Amino acid sequence: MEVFAEYLAGIDNPDHRDRTEEVLTWIATKFPNLEPHIKWNTPMFSDHGTYIIGFSTAKHHMSVSPEEVGMTQFADDIAQAGYSATKGLFRIPWNKPVNYELLEKMITFNIQDKAEYTTFWRK
Repeated sequence: MEVFAEYLAGIDNPDHRDRTEEVLTWIATKFPNLEPHIKWNTPMFSDHGTYIIGFSTAKHHMSVSPEEVGMTQFADDIAQAGYSATKGLFRIPWNKPVNYELLEKMITFNIQDKAEYTTFWRK
């Protein structure tokens, strides 16, 4: 998790920093084969060189980006979790719990769906 240390240190709000670290640590523990990276100043995870999921922080929420295919695949789950969404990401408000079951399903889906990918992003 050392790869995320500088990013985490840059989050001013200690509660937001702790929550972000908790989510990133959970992913690293649950999916130890994923590679953690900082790209475009955001924490993300990849598998065999292909993007799986990424995160960013804002004043009122943490954004989660599973790529557009992942957003489409889990649109109902995202809505049921009470998260707002765009075409490419959904937002977990700092004052709401993280739906780890949803994150696990998204990550598992992307790992399986992109098993044969040789590029970072879907085409």
